[in-house]
Amino acid sequence: MRDELLAGEATPDELDAELAAQPGLRPTELVDFVGQNELKGHLRVMLGAARGRGDPADHLMFAGPPGLGKTTLAHIVANEMGASLNITSGPALERAGDLAAILTKLGDGDVLFIDEIHRLPRTVEEVLYPAMEDFELDIILGKGPGARSIRLELPRFTLIGATTRVGLITGPLRDRFGMEARLDYYEPDELQAIVRRAATILGVAIDDEGAEELARRSRGTPRIANRLLRQIRDFAEVERDGTISGDVAREGLVFFGVDDMGLDKPSRAVIEALCGRFGGGPVGLSTLAVAVSEPTETVEDVYEPYLIQQGLLMRTPRGRIATPLTWSHLGMRAPTETSTLFRE
Repeated sequence: MRDELLAGEATPDELDAELAAQPGLRPTELVDFVGQNELKGHLRVMLGAARGRGDPADHLMFAGPPGLGKTTLAHIVANEMGASLNITSGPALERAGDLAAILTKLGDGDVLFIDEIHRLPRTVEEVLYPAMEDFELDIILGKGPGARSIRLELPRFTLIGATTRVGLITGPLRDRFGMEARLDYYEPDELQAIVRRAATILGVAIDDEGAEELARRSRGTPRIANRLLRQIRDFAEVERDGTISGDVAREGLVFFGVDDMGLDKPSRAVIEALCGRFGGGPVGLSTLAVAVSEPTETVEDVYEPYLIQQGLLMRTPRGRIATPLTWSHLGMRAPTETSTLFRE
């Protein structure tokens, strides 16, 4: 389950179950949500205006890598609007009837959250168009020449779509959202605040140095920060006195295979394969994915963004290339021809 959550492949129900195991870690109000300040300002205005008019909030699209808080924001929007939250995912809606069944059960002002909305089948997506714009649902009764269409009125609702690949959202669907927002990776001080808040909720004793160490190695992602906190809590309780100090955090992170730059075993496997098996590249994405036994989508959407952000990987028309920092981080000596490829 934990690996699926990190890879962004878990269903919304599984994500809720993971957080339900640690009640209270998910903030329920906008004021408690750490980071994404520009987005929070936009939401504060939009939700406040909608409440003042007595209308549902406008449809919202949240985009960004896994673990940055898209699902949490959907919960916050529903809570701020005093509405019920209904959760599903794009892959779960295989037929138009699946979506129709969900839409007809919504109450007035409810929030419908569709995770990985870019994976909606086209036939299902087309059902959303009149539902989002006119709050109406077209249903076909019968088959063949005797088939007829009827239109049902739906209660006014708010659709929140989340995606890790905004480029795959079709233009007609994207245009029907009132706001499209991209969530950015978090700064270390923001992650440190998240770690300290989670530690307080979990009853974990942690000092400033320990929180800073966990935040620094969380790859800019709150979900990873909370996961590391739970792991180091277990390490501290079993191997130490239960308090997470800077030294305990560093020892625990080494124990769980997280290096100084926050790379875990799967992330390191990508750059180790790139340098160790392919001489630093260039190498194609599919070849690199096969080398680490991961789907291409996982390598591209989960591992590569952070590696690129940290200057450990380059995407070029010829393929992926290791940078000088990659070789230095792995403690390996770059072949002479690699530096030539990098300069090009």
